[in-house]
Amino acid sequence: MRRILALALICLVLAACDQEQASVTQPPPHYITPDAIGYFCGMNVEEHPGPKGQIILATRSDPVWFSSARDALAFTLLPEEPKDIQAIYVSDMGKAPSWDKPGAANWVEAHRAFFVIGSRLKGGMGADEAVPFSDRSTAKKFASEQGGRIVSFGDMPRNYILAAGTGATGLLPEASGRAAAPQTPVSKP
Repeated sequence: MRRILALALICLVLAACDQEQASVTQPPPHYITPDAIGYFCGMNVEEHPGPKGQIILATRSDPVWFSSARDALAFTLLPEEPKDIQAIYVSDMGKAPSWDKPGAANWVEAHRAFFVIGSRLKGGMGADEAVPFSDRSTAKKFASEQGGRIVSFGDMPRNYILAAGTGATGLLPEASGRAAAPQTPVSKP
């Protein structure tokens, strides 16, 4: 009887934890505005072709803007950058008007995106890009037309994101790793 009660208590505690976790929601994405400046390049985000990125931090009221989706992913990998990430959004290129005009409001949460890496198209600063899509079939069509392969956020090669000027693939044989997940702020007692 004690074992049954103990199991029931454990189930109740786990259910409560799941409900608490489900109640934590990510902040919504922001629209790109004319004053959105790329974090790494210091230039207006709208002046560059290809997908954009934004990261919502717990310690900032405005998003951190990126001229490319790849730059947003790089931010999560660099040890000197803030780690209080609440959400990572990238342009959904399946809903973009064009490569040159990727849209101001068509965002997909990076963990739900399908990224095409190694395509012929270059991103914001003329570098290799991680081209995001909310729909796998749209990403597959893009890859068949522009080259590249599809990866998820969790399978994104670290060396592809952090490599600079390495040609069409951006892959270096000696580097590996994955991009970071958003962190839920932990309150200290």
